[in-house]
Amino acid sequence: MTIKEQHFPPYINKESSLLEFNKRVLEVAKNPEIPLLERLKYLCISSSNLDEFFEVKMATLHEMSEDSTAVTKPDGLFAKDTIIMLSEQVHKIVKDQYSTLNHILIPALEQEGIRFLRRNHWTEKHKEWIRKIFLDSLQLVLSPMGLDPSHPFPRLLNKSLNFIVSLEGKDAFGRSNGLAIVQVPRSLPRIIKLPPEATDGKNDFVFLSSILHSNVSSLFPGMTVTGCHQFKLTRNTNLFIDEEEVLDIKTALQGELSNRGYGGAIRLEVSEQCPKHMYQFLLDQFDMSQEQLYKVNGPVNLTRLNSVPDLANRPDLLFSPFSAKILKGTKNSQQAFKLLVQKKEPKQLFEIISQKDLLLHLPYDSFSTVISFIKAAAEDPNVLAIRITLYRTGEKSAIIDALKKAAINGKEVTAVVELRARFDEDNNITQANLLQDAGVNVVYGVVGYKTHAKMILIVRRENNQLIKYAHLGTGNYHHITSSFYTDFGLFTTNNSITEDVSKIFQQLTSLGDTKDLNLLLQSPFTLKSAMIEKITRETDNAKKGLPAKIMAKLNGLEEKTIIDALYKASQAGVKIDLIVRGICSLRPGVKKLSENIIVTSIVGRFLEHHRVYYFENSTGSAELYCSSADWMRRNLNSRVEVCFPILDQDNFQQILKEGLEIYLKDNEQAWQLQADGSYIQKKKLNQKTFSAQKWLIKRYSKYAK
Repeated sequence: MTIKEQHFPPYINKESSLLEFNKRVLEVAKNPEIPLLERLKYLCISSSNLDEFFEVKMATLHEMSEDSTAVTKPDGLFAKDTIIMLSEQVHKIVKDQYSTLNHILIPALEQEGIRFLRRNHWTEKHKEWIRKIFLDSLQLVLSPMGLDPSHPFPRLLNKSLNFIVSLEGKDAFGRSNGLAIVQVPRSLPRIIKLPPEATDGKNDFVFLSSILHSNVSSLFPGMTVTGCHQFKLTRNTNLFIDEEEVLDIKTALQGELSNRGYGGAIRLEVSEQCPKHMYQFLLDQFDMSQEQLYKVNGPVNLTRLNSVPDLANRPDLLFSPFSAKILKGTKNSQQAFKLLVQKKEPKQLFEIISQKDLLLHLPYDSFSTVISFIKAAAEDPNVLAIRITLYRTGEKSAIIDALKKAAINGKEVTAVVELRARFDEDNNITQANLLQDAGVNVVYGVVGYKTHAKMILIVRRENNQLIKYAHLGTGNYHHITSSFYTDFGLFTTNNSITEDVSKIFQQLTSLGDTKDLNLLLQSPFTLKSAMIEKITRETDNAKKGLPAKIMAKLNGLEEKTIIDALYKASQAGVKIDLIVRGICSLRPGVKKLSENIIVTSIVGRFLEHHRVYYFENSTGSAELYCSSADWMRRNLNSRVEVCFPILDQDNFQQILKEGLEIYLKDNEQAWQLQADGSYIQKKKLNQKTFSAQKWLIKRYSKYAK
């Protein structure tokens, strides 16, 4: 029986789909065609992804499981059953991670002279240096804690490295304790490179856990250490704020953040050698089940191996450096942007945008153009006002600096800062305070709705008129992620678009109703209904025998009404190509349901982050949109998102080709979703391989020598 003939539920569990994405990331770590240290990075990414999966997804499911009737959406599985299913999948992934490390990456790294020295391979020279660094740099910051009634089990920080130690003999007060806990501060590196005087190799490393293992007896003088085993606890990091009740969301959020590292226990990782009575003690201590235990053959925090590529200093084992262009476009516009970035002619930027909508394709185009847009506005005496949404900014942000300067220069500056951007809450609060101190008007979005839209509006006086300039994007105004996230950004003075942007900013600050937008689609109001309407139009055209086609590139797809509309379109004969990087609850290739739908996922050097929607619209002209929104329930129902049409034909064709068509040709970094929820690599026999990302790199820029 073929997959298409089998019977499957109509929706794929979204958490299971997310784990499938992590499997694809892990497969890159095994790919011998990828530079070796980059493969190690992908292993670290897969580990970091699993950490977040437990902190957020599994934590939420455990919260839901307290209600025996709670089910996941859109698939309708009971939360408790979902936890069991996912636990089985994650245990297999973790086993694969450590197998990849121990049997593939470590041997390959050793061949390149990058060695992780195990204790049984230490020479006397190694031992002498390691002992010295323990006494000089480590022992004084470690806090061993023997467990007894006056020394209760310590409060352990989320994802921190800890050791459980078994002891024999009497302590200084003549008592037998049996067990102790050693907490390792986060300030200590988890892996240490040996200096030339300590080893014969150029890139020899030791794990901090190995150093502590070999010296742990020094922490318990007079007693005998009979066992020492590393462990890590992953906790629930979800924040709970009753936004309808609090008077100041920033203050409430700060209070919650102080306790984020100490939420409920969700996962326990222990070394494989840890005896049952010791890990059972830990499980009992945290009221956890056997399914929440993960025994690992290696360091309990693979993510911290991400320091090795920098420490090794082996550029030949990394991707060749990539240099983004200032702007791909006409010779005149490219030269103008170069002058702009060099700060010779900053005012030229507004002249260029006023002549033609300009498109940025990150990371192939440089994000410095966006920064220059804000800087030019901050310095230009003709600019009266600047509005911006900030979801993730990063530390030491040039955009924050430019906004502060604009306010100091007397501009009316308003920043809509989303304080609830997951894991960036602390930084966003800090940046919001800096902006407020400089005189920027700061608001925190809308209660109950995260502001996820990416918008800038600049109001400039020209010839006694006020002209509006806008930037709309698919990604955050973040100088670091912009170097490895793929995103589109549009600069425009189109009056219909800039008027809509102005209305949405007014809505976010005044909370007044925004009606009758000209061209923009907005969540939570019009975006979902507009998408369903356009999908339905393609369905109707197909039924009439007209050409009908839908293409979309997204990070995630699990909104049930969108999926149902796509199923109906497929059944009517609409050809549907979806490029979905991560979660996809739609089940393609099912007979009489989704035979005309193909779902592709790209996992490559850059993180695919575009959101692009294409509708054939054979009764009129084809439509192409870019957006900050995925087709997820959260994006369409409970976030402020913006979707904008691409009106300029040059930009239309560029996005169509660079954002959709070449990705559908990819047979090197592409994976195709099967009806059973698994993915297979999209390699075509007897055909030359093609990578969309490599094609774009070659098209946009040159590798540095």
